[in-house]
Amino acid sequence: SQPPSPARLAAALTVAARGAATGGVPPGRLRAAGAKLRLTDVPPAERPAGAGRTDRALEQAGRSARRLLDQLATLAEAPPTPSDPESAMLLDRVARRCTGSARFLRTGTAPPPAGALEEAMRAFQADRARAAGKGRDALPAVDVQRRQSRVLALAESARTVEIAVDIALHGRPTEPAFPPEQFWYAGLSTPRLWARRVVGNATFRSVLFQNALRTALGLAAARAVAGSLDLAHGFWVLLAVLTLGRTTAGATWRAVRRAVAGNAVGALVAGALVIGLGRHTDVYAALLAPVMLLAFALGPLLGLAYAQALFTLVVATAFAQIAPVTWRLSEARMIDVVTGSVIGLACGLLAWPAGARREVHRAMWGLLRSCAPLVPATARTLLAPSGGSRAAPVTLPGIHRLRLAEAAYAQYRAESPADREGDSADWHALLIAAHHVLLGAQWLPRFGLRPTPGARDTSAARALGTAAALEAETDRIASLLLAEPPGPAPAAVSDTTRATGPDDDPPAPLSVDLEVWMTSLARQLARVEASLTPAPGNGPPREPTSGPGPGKPGDRGR
Repeated sequence: SQPPSPARLAAALTVAARGAATGGVPPGRLRAAGAKLRLTDVPPAERPAGAGRTDRALEQAGRSARRLLDQLATLAEAPPTPSDPESAMLLDRVARRCTGSARFLRTGTAPPPAGALEEAMRAFQADRARAAGKGRDALPAVDVQRRQSRVLALAESARTVEIAVDIALHGRPTEPAFPPEQFWYAGLSTPRLWARRVVGNATFRSVLFQNALRTALGLAAARAVAGSLDLAHGFWVLLAVLTLGRTTAGATWRAVRRAVAGNAVGALVAGALVIGLGRHTDVYAALLAPVMLLAFALGPLLGLAYAQALFTLVVATAFAQIAPVTWRLSEARMIDVVTGSVIGLACGLLAWPAGARREVHRAMWGLLRSCAPLVPATARTLLAPSGGSRAAPVTLPGIHRLRLAEAAYAQYRAESPADREGDSADWHALLIAAHHVLLGAQWLPRFGLRPTPGARDTSAARALGTAAALEAETDRIASLLLAEPPGPAPAAVSDTTRATGPDDDPPAPLSVDLEVWMTSLARQLARVEASLTPAPGNGPPREPTSGPGPGKPGDRGR
């Protein structure tokens, strides 16, 4: 059996603690531990998919732990750098927090106060600021500064994990949960959280709403037909609509064909059984248990046609013990299943026949449109003068769009590969890029440093120019999703990103943090665009099925 979600999370955090403490855990093992936390690899009954605080916190903790493991793998793959005791101390604090959170999940023993890691992060940044204030000669090498920026980013992931675990196990945060936009659910009651989920999905663009409406229409039509035609055992019509309905018309047709064929074979066998055994109820009673065992154990393994055939036998042996039956019982079941199949197929043809294919394009378009303005807004916040505002950009609209996009992507991945044929877009990479923007907009303003006196104005101007280019590139990729005329292509974003780095200006930690964040985003966007516009003569790139980070190992860190 699969371990429950908290145990999976505790095991992943144990691996992360070893990776942060010793650095000797292979990158492949770190990423494999993170892949085990993906919801697609967790049994449906154990997925934290509810709207309450506990499930939301466990889901957020799992997502942040995957990111932490991937960041540790990226750090392990980076070239060696000179001695960096500050980063080593912060990594040791991350390891201890991961160990404490894992123990908390397993035993309920509360770890030290959650604010300890945040204090260590602020002290880490204060040391970098003091070094920057002493002038260029006091700063470490550029590669060391980039490593420090990545270490700070993974420490933020660990801090998110510990706060989310605290919320999951206590029901509410025992320490202040900052930033509030990231833990917006922590202070809301369960009824309000359910109301948020219902209202958030009350749109025709929500695949959950589409599925609910399609199913409701199918059941209403099945009830009306079964009642008006006075079908015997009419509930089988409703059951057929529920069990055979799929999210696309093509998948529904394939399920209907298999179900009708299986029921036809099962009806023939059940009719021969009823005719041969007659009214010997004791024989039916002896057959019921093994037939049910075969139907419910082997049916799901063998496929829909076998499951329907075996279930028809179960129905025949069960009903024969209640009242005298004839071969017409099989006929009635066959009529009901065919009727329900036709109704389900009609609903599939009339209501969103393409499933999530169209909605995933629209959802990802809306996600990119909402995330694009956050890039220059975050840069402006970081580059504000000492007396300026330091408020983080508003990310809640982007988080709402992210939820809709993740739901559409989850349904899209669950649909048959035949329904996804011809779509080469790398949706997984797009979701990663959106996560990257939202998280950076939340944590960089909290830990980003003020511009240092030694940094020239041209450095800030180039950083803002790069942020604007990234916004334009994000909008252009969004236009490609809906086949809209894209805007003019900005200058090579990867080149402008490198121009903002500390190789050209006094290497202030602020410019390093901005460079690492925007360079990683530029690479992720380039990968997304490459999947949308494959090179002539090359096959479409394969969409990744696992792993929490982008495809190139070097692009995974911030």
